[in-house]
Amino acid sequence: MTSLPANRTFWPYAIVAVFLLFAGYIGYMVQQAMRTPVDLVSPDYYKQELVYQQRLESVARTAALPAPVELRYEVAAHRLLLQLPAALAAQGARGTLHFFRPSNQQLDFTLPLQLVAGRQQLSTARMQPGYWRIRLDFTAGGQAYFLEKTLVL
Repeated sequence: MTSLPANRTFWPYAIVAVFLLFAGYIGYMVQQAMRTPVDLVSPDYYKQELVYQQRLESVARTAALPAPVELRYEVAAHRLLLQLPAALAAQGARGTLHFFRPSNQQLDFTLPLQLVAGRQQLSTARMQPGYWRIRLDFTAGGQAYFLEKTLVL
């Protein structure tokens, strides 16, 4: 006949139970992480990284202009005013304005640069309130320029 030990300890069972609970928690966290959608800033993110040096040169060229490129928000009028220096406007600047909403990719949109006497006015009445990044990418006189500003509506 087999006899049971008189003094049984619960510690081995407690250690195994804690280990199993920890492993279950880690498994649950991995499952949740795999279900969370991860959107890149843009679909061609890696391609954009390859042209990073060109972008830095465009930013430096824009900063070195004798007169700054103005991009300001007029709250009362619900509009955005873009003003290029006269020298660039006279060279026939062409480009795009990209409105980037970091919190919701579906709100992103792009508009062509349509200057009248070196100025362009854009209505912000239909834009949703919140944080926006505005990227102005244009060429004038065969040179590329780039400006990025933040806007909170």
